[in-house]
Amino acid sequence: MAIVDVRILVEGASDVEVVSKALQGLALGSEYNITISAIIPTTNVEIAKSAAAGADLLIIATDADRVGRDLAERLFSELGEMVGHVERMKLPLGHDLEHVDVELVRKELKNTLVRAGLKTLQLLPGYVELRKQLLDVKGQHDLLAQEYENLEKEHGELQEKYEELHAEYVRVRNENEGLRELLEKKSRPLRIDDAWKSLFPAEPVPDENVIALAVEKLGLAGKVIVGQGYIFAEEKELVEELLKTVYLSLSIKEELPKPPKPPVEEPPKTSEPKRSEPKVIENAEVKPEDIEGLLKGL
Repeated sequence: MAIVDVRILVEGASDVEVVSKALQGLALGSEYNITISAIIPTTNVEIAKSAAAGADLLIIATDADRVGRDLAERLFSELGEMVGHVERMKLPLGHDLEHVDVELVRKELKNTLVRAGLKTLQLLPGYVELRKQLLDVKGQHDLLAQEYENLEKEHGELQEKYEELHAEYVRVRNENEGLRELLEKKSRPLRIDDAWKSLFPAEPVPDENVIALAVEKLGLAGKVIVGQGYIFAEEKELVEELLKTVYLSLSIKEELPKPPKPPVEEPPKTSEPKRSEPKVIENAEVKPEDIEGLLKGL
Protein backbone atom coordinates (compact mmCIF):
# COMPACT_ATOMS: atom_id res chain seq x y z
CA MET A 1 0.00 0.00 0.00
CA ALA A 2 1.31 3.45 -0.94
CA ILE A 3 2.33 5.89 1.80
CA VAL A 4 0.14 9.01 2.00
CA ASP A 5 2.23 12.18 1.81
CA VAL A 6 0.84 14.75 4.28
CA ARG A 7 2.20 18.27 4.69
CA ILE A 8 1.16 20.77 7.35
CA LEU A 9 1.14 24.52 6.71
CA VAL A 10 1.39 26.78 9.84
CA GLU A 11 1.70 30.53 10.40
CA GLY A 12 5.11 30.69 12.10
CA ALA A 13 8.02 28.93 13.73
CA SER A 14 6.32 28.67 17.15
CA ASP A 15 3.48 26.72 15.56
CA VAL A 16 6.06 24.29 14.12
CA GLU A 17 7.14 23.45 17.68
CA VAL A 18 3.57 22.95 18.84
CA VAL A 19 2.62 20.67 15.91
CA SER A 20 5.87 18.73 16.14
CA LYS A 21 5.23 18.09 19.85
CA ALA A 22 1.69 16.92 19.10
CA LEU A 23 2.88 14.52 16.40
CA GLN A 24 5.15 12.71 18.84
CA GLY A 25 2.22 10.93 20.39
CA LEU A 26 0.68 9.71 17.09
CA ALA A 27 1.66 6.48 15.34
CA LEU A 28 0.58 7.75 11.92
CA GLY A 29 2.72 5.39 9.92
CA SER A 30 1.44 2.19 11.51
CA GLU A 31 -2.17 3.24 12.09
CA TYR A 32 -2.93 5.32 9.01
CA ASN A 33 -0.03 4.59 6.63
CA ILE A 34 0.71 8.32 6.70
CA THR A 35 3.96 10.23 6.74
CA ILE A 36 4.27 13.89 7.64
CA SER A 37 6.87 14.93 5.08
CA ALA A 38 7.00 18.65 5.93
CA ILE A 39 5.77 21.34 8.34
CA ILE A 40 5.82 24.64 6.43
CA PRO A 41 5.87 27.91 8.43
CA THR A 42 4.74 30.65 6.02
CA THR A 43 1.89 32.96 5.17
CA ASN A 44 3.30 33.75 1.72
CA VAL A 45 1.18 32.20 -0.99
CA GLU A 46 4.01 31.69 -3.48
CA ILE A 47 6.24 29.99 -0.91
CA ALA A 48 3.31 27.85 0.15
CA LYS A 49 2.63 26.83 -3.47
CA SER A 50 6.22 25.77 -3.98
CA ALA A 51 6.40 23.79 -0.70
CA ALA A 52 3.00 22.09 -0.94
CA ALA A 53 2.98 21.13 -4.63
CA GLY A 54 2.45 17.41 -5.15
CA ALA A 55 1.24 16.52 -1.64
CA ASP A 56 -1.53 13.93 -1.22
CA LEU A 57 -3.00 15.88 1.71
CA LEU A 58 -2.29 19.46 2.81
CA ILE A 59 -3.39 20.51 6.30
CA ILE A 60 -3.67 24.28 6.79
CA ALA A 61 -3.22 24.80 10.54
CA THR A 62 -4.04 28.39 11.59
CA ASP A 63 -5.36 30.10 14.71
CA ALA A 64 -9.06 29.85 15.42
CA ASP A 65 -9.52 33.64 15.32
CA ARG A 66 -10.78 35.69 12.38
CA VAL A 67 -7.28 36.40 11.04
CA GLY A 68 -6.42 32.72 11.04
CA ARG A 69 -9.74 31.89 9.36
CA ASP A 70 -9.16 34.47 6.57
CA LEU A 71 -5.62 33.22 6.00
CA ALA A 72 -6.84 29.61 5.79
CA GLU A 73 -9.54 30.52 3.29
CA ARG A 74 -7.07 32.40 1.08
CA LEU A 75 -4.54 29.58 1.13
CA PHE A 76 -7.29 27.03 0.50
CA SER A 77 -8.45 28.80 -2.68
CA GLU A 78 -4.88 29.21 -3.94
CA LEU A 79 -3.58 25.71 -3.18
CA GLY A 80 -6.67 23.58 -3.72
CA GLU A 81 -5.77 22.55 -7.26
CA MET A 82 -2.09 21.86 -6.51
CA VAL A 83 -2.55 18.96 -4.08
CA GLY A 84 -4.75 15.90 -3.79
CA HIS A 85 -6.86 17.21 -0.87
CA VAL A 86 -6.82 20.28 1.44
CA GLU A 87 -8.14 20.20 5.00
CA ARG A 88 -8.43 23.01 7.60
CA MET A 89 -7.13 22.54 11.17
CA LYS A 90 -7.75 25.03 13.99
CA LEU A 91 -4.97 25.66 16.45
CA PRO A 92 -5.80 26.95 19.96
CA LEU A 93 -4.93 30.57 20.56
CA GLY A 94 -1.45 31.28 21.83
CA HIS A 95 1.80 30.28 20.27
CA ASP A 96 3.83 29.62 23.43
CA LEU A 97 4.50 25.91 23.81
CA GLU A 98 4.35 26.25 27.60
CA HIS A 99 0.83 27.64 27.50
CA VAL A 100 -0.62 25.47 24.71
CA ASP A 101 -2.39 22.21 25.47
CA VAL A 102 -0.43 19.81 23.25
CA GLU A 103 -2.92 17.02 23.87
CA LEU A 104 -5.65 19.25 22.50
CA VAL A 105 -3.55 19.95 19.39
CA ARG A 106 -2.84 16.23 19.02
CA LYS A 107 -6.55 15.44 19.22
CA GLU A 108 -7.40 18.16 16.67
CA LEU A 109 -4.69 16.86 14.34
CA LYS A 110 -6.04 13.31 14.60
CA ASN A 111 -9.59 14.50 13.99
CA THR A 112 -8.40 16.45 10.96
CA LEU A 113 -6.79 13.33 9.51
CA VAL A 114 -9.94 11.30 10.17
CA ARG A 115 -12.11 14.04 8.69
CA ALA A 116 -9.94 14.15 5.56
CA GLY A 117 -10.13 10.35 5.32
CA LEU A 118 -13.92 10.36 5.60
CA LYS A 119 -14.21 13.02 2.93
CA THR A 120 -11.95 10.95 0.75
CA LEU A 121 -14.21 7.93 1.34
CA GLN A 122 -17.12 9.98 0.08
CA LEU A 123 -15.23 10.32 -3.16
CA LEU A 124 -14.45 6.59 -3.26
CA PRO A 125 -17.56 5.49 -5.24
CA GLY A 126 -16.82 8.12 -7.83
CA TYR A 127 -13.21 7.02 -7.83
CA VAL A 128 -14.23 3.38 -8.29
CA GLU A 129 -16.51 4.36 -11.14
CA LEU A 130 -13.77 6.41 -12.71
CA ARG A 131 -11.35 3.52 -12.26
CA LYS A 132 -13.85 1.21 -13.94
CA GLN A 133 -14.24 3.67 -16.80
CA LEU A 134 -10.46 3.96 -16.98
CA LEU A 135 -10.12 0.18 -17.23
CA ASP A 136 -12.80 0.11 -19.92
CA VAL A 137 -11.05 2.86 -21.82
CA LYS A 138 -7.74 1.04 -21.40
CA GLY A 139 -9.32 -2.16 -22.75
CA GLN A 140 -10.74 -0.25 -25.69
CA HIS A 141 -7.38 1.41 -26.19
CA ASP A 142 -5.60 -1.96 -26.21
CA LEU A 143 -8.17 -3.32 -28.66
CA LEU A 144 -7.85 -0.28 -30.88
CA ALA A 145 -4.06 -0.49 -30.62
CA GLN A 146 -4.20 -4.10 -31.81
CA GLU A 147 -6.59 -3.17 -34.62
CA TYR A 148 -4.32 -0.29 -35.54
CA GLU A 149 -1.33 -2.63 -35.63
CA ASN A 150 -3.27 -5.05 -37.86
CA LEU A 151 -4.45 -2.23 -40.10
CA GLU A 152 -0.94 -0.82 -40.31
CA LYS A 153 0.35 -4.25 -41.34
CA GLU A 154 -2.47 -4.61 -43.87
CA HIS A 155 -1.78 -1.11 -45.12
CA GLY A 156 1.87 -2.05 -45.66
CA GLU A 157 0.86 -5.13 -47.64
CA LEU A 158 -1.66 -3.13 -49.69
CA GLN A 159 0.94 -0.43 -50.28
CA GLU A 160 3.35 -3.05 -51.57
CA LYS A 161 0.68 -4.54 -53.84
CA TYR A 162 -0.28 -1.07 -55.03
CA GLU A 163 3.32 -0.31 -55.96
CA GLU A 164 3.53 -3.61 -57.85
CA LEU A 165 0.25 -2.91 -59.67
CA HIS A 166 1.29 0.65 -60.38
CA ALA A 167 4.56 -0.55 -61.87
CA GLU A 168 2.62 -3.06 -64.00
CA TYR A 169 0.20 -0.32 -65.02
CA VAL A 170 3.06 1.94 -66.10
CA ARG A 171 4.60 -0.91 -68.09
CA VAL A 172 1.29 -1.74 -69.83
CA ARG A 173 0.58 1.93 -70.47
CA ASN A 174 3.98 2.44 -72.09
CA GLU A 175 3.48 -0.71 -74.13
CA ASN A 176 0.04 0.46 -75.28
CA GLU A 177 1.43 3.86 -76.21
CA GLY A 178 4.10 2.13 -78.28
CA LEU A 179 1.47 -0.04 -79.98
CA ARG A 180 -0.71 3.01 -80.61
CA GLU A 181 2.18 4.84 -82.23
CA LEU A 182 2.90 1.76 -84.33
CA LEU A 183 -0.75 1.45 -85.39
CA GLU A 184 -0.88 5.12 -86.25
CA LYS A 185 2.02 4.56 -88.63
CA LYS A 186 0.19 1.63 -90.22
CA SER A 187 -2.29 2.53 -92.93
CA ARG A 188 -5.81 1.19 -93.22
CA PRO A 189 -7.65 0.56 -96.50
CA LEU A 190 -8.81 3.96 -97.80
CA ARG A 191 -11.40 4.86 -100.34
CA ILE A 192 -9.66 6.22 -103.40
CA ASP A 193 -12.07 9.15 -103.50
CA ASP A 194 -11.38 10.07 -99.84
CA ALA A 195 -7.62 9.69 -100.16
CA TRP A 196 -7.52 11.79 -103.33
CA LYS A 197 -9.83 14.53 -102.01
CA SER A 198 -7.78 14.80 -98.82
CA LEU A 199 -4.78 15.76 -100.95
CA PHE A 200 -6.38 17.48 -103.97
CA PRO A 201 -9.89 18.58 -102.99
CA ALA A 202 -10.38 20.68 -106.15
CA GLU A 203 -9.19 18.06 -108.63
CA PRO A 204 -11.31 15.30 -110.17
CA VAL A 205 -10.60 11.79 -108.97
CA PRO A 206 -8.69 9.78 -111.59
CA ASP A 207 -9.89 6.44 -112.79
CA GLU A 208 -8.89 3.47 -110.63
CA ASN A 209 -7.15 1.89 -113.62
CA VAL A 210 -4.85 4.91 -113.89
CA ILE A 211 -3.72 4.45 -110.28
CA ALA A 212 -3.30 0.72 -110.78
CA LEU A 213 -1.16 1.39 -113.88
CA ALA A 214 0.99 3.81 -111.83
CA VAL A 215 1.49 1.09 -109.18
CA GLU A 216 2.70 -1.28 -111.89
CA LYS A 217 4.96 1.23 -113.63
CA LEU A 218 6.52 2.43 -110.37
CA GLY A 219 7.28 -1.11 -109.22
CA LEU A 220 5.00 -0.88 -106.18
CA ALA A 221 3.13 -4.11 -106.85
CA GLY A 222 2.74 -5.95 -103.54
CA LYS A 223 3.41 -2.78 -101.55
CA VAL A 224 0.33 -0.91 -102.72
CA ILE A 225 -2.96 -2.65 -103.49
CA VAL A 226 -5.65 -0.97 -105.61
CA GLY A 227 -9.09 -2.40 -106.27
CA GLN A 228 -12.81 -2.17 -105.60
CA GLY A 229 -12.51 1.59 -105.16
CA TYR A 230 -9.96 1.22 -102.33
CA ILE A 231 -6.23 1.67 -101.96
CA PHE A 232 -4.03 0.14 -99.26
CA ALA A 233 -0.40 0.23 -98.20
CA GLU A 234 1.32 -0.61 -94.91
CA GLU A 235 2.51 2.98 -94.64
CA LYS A 236 0.13 5.83 -95.26
CA GLU A 237 2.95 7.97 -96.57
CA LEU A 238 3.41 5.54 -99.47
CA VAL A 239 -0.22 6.04 -100.56
CA GLU A 240 0.20 9.80 -100.40
CA GLU A 241 3.41 9.69 -102.46
CA LEU A 242 1.75 7.49 -105.10
CA LEU A 243 -1.25 9.79 -105.45
CA LYS A 244 1.01 12.83 -105.67
CA THR A 245 2.96 11.11 -108.44
CA VAL A 246 -0.27 10.33 -110.32
CA TYR A 247 -1.43 13.92 -109.89
CA LEU A 248 1.90 15.23 -111.19
CA SER A 249 1.80 12.91 -114.17
CA LEU A 250 -1.75 13.92 -115.08
CA SER A 251 -0.90 17.60 -114.70
CA ILE A 252 2.14 17.29 -116.99
CA LYS A 253 0.12 15.34 -119.56
CA GLU A 254 -2.54 18.05 -119.68
CA GLU A 255 0.03 20.83 -120.14
CA LEU A 256 1.93 19.11 -122.97
CA PRO A 257 0.95 20.46 -126.47
CA LYS A 258 -1.02 18.01 -128.52
CA PRO A 259 0.79 16.79 -131.69
CA PRO A 260 -0.83 17.84 -135.02
CA LYS A 261 -2.93 15.25 -136.74
CA PRO A 262 -1.30 13.72 -139.86
CA PRO A 263 -3.04 14.65 -143.10
CA VAL A 264 -5.42 12.06 -144.38
CA GLU A 265 -4.52 10.93 -147.90
CA GLU A 266 -7.48 10.49 -150.16
CA PRO A 267 -7.37 7.45 -152.46
CA PRO A 268 -6.68 8.36 -156.08
CA LYS A 269 -9.73 8.64 -158.24
CA THR A 270 -9.89 6.08 -161.06
CA SER A 271 -11.03 7.56 -164.39
CA GLU A 272 -13.55 5.54 -166.29
CA PRO A 273 -12.77 5.00 -169.94
CA LYS A 274 -14.89 7.09 -172.10
CA ARG A 275 -17.26 5.17 -174.15
CA SER A 276 -17.07 5.85 -177.80
CA GLU A 277 -20.37 6.62 -179.20
CA PRO A 278 -21.14 4.75 -182.29
CA LYS A 279 -20.80 6.76 -185.29
CA VAL A 280 -23.87 7.09 -187.32
CA ILE A 281 -23.17 6.67 -190.90
CA GLU A 282 -25.69 8.21 -193.00
CA ASN A 283 -26.97 6.26 -195.98
CA ALA A 284 -24.86 3.27 -194.96
CA GLU A 285 -25.45 0.12 -196.89
CA VAL A 286 -25.91 -2.97 -194.73
CA LYS A 287 -24.82 -6.08 -196.28
CA PRO A 288 -26.19 -9.54 -195.28
CA GLU A 289 -22.76 -10.81 -194.22
CA ASP A 290 -22.37 -7.87 -191.88
CA ILE A 291 -25.56 -8.78 -189.99
CA GLU A 292 -24.45 -12.36 -189.71
CA GLY A 293 -21.13 -11.31 -188.20
CA LEU A 294 -22.85 -9.04 -185.68
CA LEU A 295 -25.07 -11.87 -184.45
CA LYS A 296 -22.10 -14.13 -183.95
CA GLY A 297 -20.54 -11.49 -181.81
CA LEU A 298 -23.55 -11.50 -179.47
